[in-house]
Amino acid sequence: MMLTYYFELALRSFKSSRGLTALMLITIAMGVAACMTTLTVFHVLSGNPIPGKSSQLFNIQLDANPMNGYKPGEEPNLQLTRFDAETLLREARADKQVMMSGGNMAITPPQTGQQPFIARSRNTSADFFAMFEVPFLYGQGWTAADDAAEARVAVISKALNERLFGGADSRGKTLRVRDKDVTIVGVMNDWRVVPRYYDLTNGPFSKIDEIYFPFSTAMALRFGISGNFSCWASPAGGNARALNAPCSWIQYWVQLDSPEKAKNYLSYLNQYSEQQRASGRFERPSNVRMRDVMAWLKQSQVVPDDLGLQLWLAFGFLAVCLTNTVGLQLAKALRRSGEIGVRRALGAPRRQIFAQFLVEAGSLGLLGGLLGLCLTWLGVLAVRNGASEYAAQIQMDALMLATTLGLALAASLVAGILPAWRACQVTPALQLKSQ
Repeated sequence: MMLTYYFELALRSFKSSRGLTALMLITIAMGVAACMTTLTVFHVLSGNPIPGKSSQLFNIQLDANPMNGYKPGEEPNLQLTRFDAETLLREARADKQVMMSGGNMAITPPQTGQQPFIARSRNTSADFFAMFEVPFLYGQGWTAADDAAEARVAVISKALNERLFGGADSRGKTLRVRDKDVTIVGVMNDWRVVPRYYDLTNGPFSKIDEIYFPFSTAMALRFGISGNFSCWASPAGGNARALNAPCSWIQYWVQLDSPEKAKNYLSYLNQYSEQQRASGRFERPSNVRMRDVMAWLKQSQVVPDDLGLQLWLAFGFLAVCLTNTVGLQLAKALRRSGEIGVRRALGAPRRQIFAQFLVEAGSLGLLGGLLGLCLTWLGVLAVRNGASEYAAQIQMDALMLATTLGLALAASLVAGILPAWRACQVTPALQLKSQ
């Protein structure tokens, strides 16, 4: 009952000083919106892209560079050579393993009269879909046997399936890519990965690829490759994609389901590195890196450097807004000294006065939070319409919605503590005498 009464008093107070109430609402809303817009961007960019499994997935790096320019302890190449990637894949010492590279592919629509277009492609191995938990709308990925047989199969995204087949089940249909025909074996469902941790070389905030081929098939048919090539010598015939070319350009990931397996696999990589060094392929001492998803993102500095500073500045702006709100609430409390004195003289204890003003501050915070939520939505919309590479990926989720309201409530309660304490210190006798 007392809580309801306090809400009624808060509503009367808001009505009696509409201008001051509006000013405090706007101050809280602007501080919360600035803070939450920046926090939403940070949340999206620094979040775990595959929760529950990120500690089991590891990016692999081996140092195949020559001794020229060698510095002990420096980072090896971000990617593997084709020889090393195919060897590790063939030996299959992990629970799952994937080699891959990005590409672009010309696709001819099956309907007559439609013009060919370029789609983002990915050349990979069979474990890709299970390892990275790719959801399927129709069918599934190909098998390891398809990898070995260089099968002309493909998996396409939901968006590409809608563009080509109107969203119908396209399994078994033939698709013309470049000048070759491939059979569709699966259609992915909606899949959003931010950041796109498994291939940072083609952009950590790039869109999901539209069509997927077996890596072996892509090599046999000489499909196009996109991404970063790092060569330390001229490849024979100028073919940087050749099996023994001195170039690193393939991303390699493994899944290891226990810490013990991870430890054993790291030992295996060191042994492999020493074997290649003994054979003359590797010149440098063993320099292996094996990082899980979150460690890999941190090492690669995926989150923009200035975003952390922006977040601190946003919290600083919120603190300034709260300071102003404290001053306004103090002024308002002093104006109501007579009212407080009467209540104290009628027997209201200090704790009730304190509770009354805190409820009023909390009510103000909830209203400011709702207004701040609208302003945050506008801020996120402005970010999405910006020119940054990650703009299209930014969106508010349920956690950010709840955080916005919670932050507004917490901020207003903090701002209301001093005015509430000051209000409960009012001396009834002095106020009654002045009246």
